[in-house]
Amino acid sequence: MRRSRAFIPTIKEAPSDATLASHKFLVRGGFINTQGAGLYNFLPLGKIVLEKIRAIVKEELDQAGCLEVQLSFVTPIGLWERSGRSNSMGKEMLRIKDRHDNEFVLSPTNEEAMVELVKNRVTSYKDLPLNLYQINTKFRDEARPRYGLLRGREFLMKDGYSFHSSQEDMIREFELMEATYKKIFTRLGLDFRVVQADSGAIGGEGSKEFHVLANSGEDTLVICEACDYGANIETIFDEEEVQALNENSYEELQLKKLDKRCSCGGNLSFKKGIEVGHIFQLGTKYSQALEAYFNDENGRAKPFEMATFGIGVSRLIAAVIEQNHDENGCKWTKETAPFAVNILLSNVKDKAQVALGEELYEKLKALRVEVMLDDTKERFGFKMKDAELIGFTYTVIIGKELENGLVQIYDRKTTQNSSVRVDEIYAKLVELLKS
Repeated sequence: MRRSRAFIPTIKEAPSDATLASHKFLVRGGFINTQGAGLYNFLPLGKIVLEKIRAIVKEELDQAGCLEVQLSFVTPIGLWERSGRSNSMGKEMLRIKDRHDNEFVLSPTNEEAMVELVKNRVTSYKDLPLNLYQINTKFRDEARPRYGLLRGREFLMKDGYSFHSSQEDMIREFELMEATYKKIFTRLGLDFRVVQADSGAIGGEGSKEFHVLANSGEDTLVICEACDYGANIETIFDEEEVQALNENSYEELQLKKLDKRCSCGGNLSFKKGIEVGHIFQLGTKYSQALEAYFNDENGRAKPFEMATFGIGVSRLIAAVIEQNHDENGCKWTKETAPFAVNILLSNVKDKAQVALGEELYEKLKALRVEVMLDDTKERFGFKMKDAELIGFTYTVIIGKELENGLVQIYDRKTTQNSSVRVDEIYAKLVELLKS
């Protein structure tokens, strides 16, 4: 992509309501813009990152044997009334009426709709297990939408639902999805933890949350420094203690309520986390309520054993930046960067700079490298600030040193510049991109 042809409307000032780094940099860097309270448009850069994350999620789920579908975003309220959740979801569930006065909801989640999809279409234990998922728009009418993509009202979510003939098989799938989610977040380059969690309005007997560790996270986690143990404090402390924890020191409450050591002998500590995934063992809660049955080996009708699995796909964009940024802008992970290489021409009137930039640009494109050629007439300082703000993995600076046969490579992760000979620049970039 040539920067002169791109739509990347970077700005100097962050939105007045932006308090988190991800909110500030995603808006300033031209990734998203505000449509309304908790509503965001994805501009070309934001869409690129969103699709990269979506592709990794889909690839790992498909590899695990899940099947993708796409449900209607609008769901009849009757399904929610039959499951008993039409009231328990509260005002977060936005209700609408059509011209015939029929009531619908903008889906905040889709347990009911997916059960209805499978009901009477899967009738025998021979057709089980089945794991269906979608990556689709959701809407939750947050009372206080804030923090940009981390707590918006409309968002892209991966929601999956599995159907089983036994509890044992449901637990097997639950464990498979836990392992699959770990693969997804590892591929995205994130430092994350899996913790025991409260099932909340979704229901069920057991659930686990996946949290990206970041000081800006809204959730407080208790994690072991020696093993995989972790828990959301909501499962350990009562509501008043959680509130106190948000107002006082962790150490004070830890001494009162929590043993400082895990059962493995490792030290326990508090960390802040951003929830990016949640998996639930539902049992027969929804299948019984919606009368969704299958025939077992003896021909007897039984309700499906179920589990449900969610990932906040658009939220992950913000989570990546909350964990990877500095005062100048974004530091994308390898799998999420919108462009791997940015070729910055210091002076577009210099024919030698332009010739080298064009040659390198075409070579990298031929290798299917995601490359940007900054061929704009802006000053070098402006271009470099934009490169840091946007977060290109590597920026090749073609400037005055070209007279001495040298160009520079700026590494966004380390913020270090290194000089490279012109005849070695292509090979050096290929080496860096493979590492």
